[in-house]
This record gives sequence, C-alpha cells and structure tokens, in this order.
Amino acid sequence: ALLLFLFSASGAMEHFAAARTQREIGALLRGAPKTATVLEAGAEHERAVESLAAGMQIRVRSGEQVPVDLRVTRGESACDESNLTGESRPVPKQPGDVALAGTLNLWGVLDGEALRPSNESALQKIVNLIAQAQHLKAPSQRFSDRFGTHYTYLVLTACAAFFTIGWLAFGWPPFVATAAHRSAFYRAMTLLVVMSPCALVLSVPSAILSAIASGARRGVLFRGGAAIETLADVRTVALDKTGTLTQGVPELVRIDTFAGEESAIITAAYNLARLSHHPLSRALQRVGAQRGASHLNLTHADSHPGRGLTARGKGLLYVLGNYDFVRSSGAAVYQAARDEQHDVAEVWVAGPGICGRFLLRDQLRPEARRMLDNLRRTGIRTVMLTGDRAATADLIAREAGLDDVRAQLSPEAKVAAVQELKQGGGKVAMIGDGVNDAPSLAAADVGVAMGARGSDAAMEQAEVVLMNDKLESFVTAFQLSRRAKRIIGQNITIALGTVVAMAILALVRGIPLSLGVVAHEGSTVLVVLNSLRLLVLRRD
Repeated sequence: ALLLFLFSASGAMEHFAAARTQREIGALLRGAPKTATVLEAGAEHERAVESLAAGMQIRVRSGEQVPVDLRVTRGESACDESNLTGESRPVPKQPGDVALAGTLNLWGVLDGEALRPSNESALQKIVNLIAQAQHLKAPSQRFSDRFGTHYTYLVLTACAAFFTIGWLAFGWPPFVATAAHRSAFYRAMTLLVVMSPCALVLSVPSAILSAIASGARRGVLFRGGAAIETLADVRTVALDKTGTLTQGVPELVRIDTFAGEESAIITAAYNLARLSHHPLSRALQRVGAQRGASHLNLTHADSHPGRGLTARGKGLLYVLGNYDFVRSSGAAVYQAARDEQHDVAEVWVAGPGICGRFLLRDQLRPEARRMLDNLRRTGIRTVMLTGDRAATADLIAREAGLDDVRAQLSPEAKVAAVQELKQGGGKVAMIGDGVNDAPSLAAADVGVAMGARGSDAAMEQAEVVLMNDKLESFVTAFQLSRRAKRIIGQNITIALGTVVAMAILALVRGIPLSLGVVAHEGSTVLVVLNSLRLLVLRRD
C-alpha cells in the first residue's frame, strides 16, 4: 500500500509540473491591458486590445500601460521600460519614438500609430520565448523514478523463482517448516521483505521535502525537487543588473557646484523635485530631506516631459532637468563645462545666482560583492546579462567583481546568451526580477527570481524564488541543494546496500524473517533521519 501511494503521488506531481507551463504563460499576460483608447475622427473609443490592427491611432494617458507597439505621433512623456528591456531609467518619448507594449507611460498623454497587432507585440514575443524555452528543458529523471517500478516487478519475480527453486530443486517444504528446513514460502517472504524498496523509494522524496522545508524557513522557495537537483550541479550563474545586482533606486553619487552655495543648490533642487513624480526627482527629494533643505514658495510650475521642469519663486526662474533643457530655458549656466558621465544620470538645477549638477546612480546591493565572492570560492563563474548601457554595466561589474558582463541585450539576446553559456559546459542558473528576464529564466537550467520586488512573470517562471529579496539567499539555496544531493546519494547507498547485503544473507543462509523486518524498517528509518539533517543548514 505504501509503494502504491508513493508511486501514485509521484505521478500526480509530474502531471502537475507539466500542466504548470500554461498557467505560468497565462500569468505573464494577466497584467497586460485588456482595452485601449482608439482615436477615430477625433473621438475616443474603447476597444479590446485583441481587435487593434496596424495603423490605428491609439491614445495612452499618464499611468496607463501601452497596449500595443506604437510610434508616437503627438505628445511628450517617458516610459518605464525596466521590466521589458532592463533599462533602469525612464525612457523619454516624443514624436517619432517607438513605445513598446507592456511599458508604463509615466506622465503626459501620448498619441501614436499602432505598428502591429497585439499578438505580434514585444510582450507577446516574450510569452512565445518562454514557451519555446520550456521545450528546450529536459524533464528531471530521478533515480527512484527510473528504477522503482521495474525493480518491484523484478523482486516479485525473483521471490517466485526463489520459492519454486527451493521447493523443487533443494527439496524445501513448500509451506510448512520441518525440523531440518524452513519452508520455501517462509524464505521467499523473507527475501521479499528485505528486498522491498521502501527505503529506496523514500531516499529522494524525504531529502527533497526536508530541503524544501529548510529553504522555506530561510526565505528560499524551491518549486519541486528538480530545481534542487539541478541547482546542485550549476557551474555558471548569470545575473540581471537592475533590481537584482543593484537596488533599483537611484542614489546620490556627488553634487557639482558651479555657482552659489551647495546648500542653496540642494534647496532649489529639493523644492523643484517635489513638483515632479520622476524617479530621479524622488532621489533628489531624499537628498534634500537628508540635508535639511528649506522650503521655497514656488509657483507657475511647468513640466516638460523627458526634459525637466521650470517654476518661479518671487518672480525669479528656477529650472531643473537635463543640461540641454536648463541651457535652452534661458537660465545662466556660467560656462560650466559638461563632461560626459555615461555611468550616471545627471540632473541640472539653475536659479538666481546658483547652478549645480547632481550625479545619481543605481547602487550595487550591499551584499552583492560578498555573495559573488562566496560563489567564486566554490568555483562558480558569474556573468551579468543586462539591457542597460555598456558603460553602466561595466562599472557595476567592476564594483561587484563579476567574471564577465554582456550589456545592451534584448530579451531575445539574453536567451541566446544563456544558451551560449549552457553550450560552454555545465549547468546555468539565471537570477532576475523583471518581465524581460522571464525568457532567460526559462532558458536556463535553473531560473531564480527575486521575490520582494520581482515581477509576477519572473516569479511564476522561476524554479527558485528568493522570497526575502536578498542575493545572499541564493548562496543559501546553492549550499542547501548541494547538501541535499549528497544526502540523496547517501540515502540511495544505505537503501541499496541494505537490500544487497540482506538479500545475499537471505539467499545463502536463510535469515529469520524478524531480522529481515528489522533490517528493512531500520534502513527506512535511517534514510528518513539522514534526510532530516537538512533541516539544520550547515555552511559549506
């Protein structure tokens, strides 16, 4: 009965894993807009996204997702493409630019011409990539799955043959023992008991369940035993940049003062930033709050999406934005030299008697370097795959101590990079957090998602989820998987060793049935107890 239950449960889990693919792909599309605003003869009409065709005029308001890939024909704004392309900064959009389906319009109203139907959009392409990558994965073949069912038939056949040979060839009494011999049936039943594969069948799932429970207590979610087994064999770890290696929040690098006092520059930037919802403006607000910036009564605020904003205080002009906007607004920039800062975002501020520049950069996670050093000590190669610019990626790679970096990658290019790493030898794990990472998570041998800030698509696609959003948890998961693999090997050795030793004794010497029961149950208990050691995580 126990064997039947274990085999049935194993089959049910395999069926569940196979059916999960379609649910994961469906989860990717659930966040996409269902309707879009179509402009016809100057009037607005709500249409289902599925009905949109190339050439239609689409309007996207502030805070809405772009329904289909479109070319902007009117309006200025910026789109958050971080989940789709890996770009950490809002991307300005003006007439002539392409806005991709699934990206978020941060402010302003954009009118545009649909470039292609929704089923051919960038978002749909990512969904298709996930499906294709799933087919590239070989199913996990556990030892007990390959061996258990055939072994059961082998044992039953061997016991029947042992009974027949003992009775007919050696003259043992068939069912009732005599003073000289135990019955053939008794000895066959003893052989059946000692060769029963209960310990063998439990050797894998008991360790897997213990590893899953241990991981859950430490903020690591394993999506089944295949993830644990494969992660233990990983030789290369690929990581996304934005939100994975970095914090995903711009931080101040430095302030350059070209005119006026730094405190006055901070105060002006702080008060102007309060008039904007731009991510960089939020960073400036944090700087102002930390430096004790005073309040300015600013009026007549005028926002210029993708460039900056202006306001007036006591009738005097204050400007915040990029260099070209500040210079073109008429504000005095005092011949300040503008050296290119490719690895940072720069925000200029100018006003009466002041001019300065804030350099902001997405910062490396505090634990990233320590986590990568731990992996390197175990012989793991680390590679960063990002859609961000090469200069920014190279700087982060140097700070983190990565072995390799590949920048400006589209989702398709990330998948190709993962497949290339797999061809280089050894298993590959991919760690990411955005929609753009989902195809590469699927293409990797093991996909790992950051749980706290990761997108639903990444978490649904990943085999391992770091629920506490700490990179160091990956080291925990890796160490746990390696211990689990070793313990599975030990369990199989214990189970098979007991079976072989007791079977030989049963065949040659005819051991008592009670001894066979003790050996059988003892090996089963020993396997379970050995697996429970995984509940206490030890640093490798």
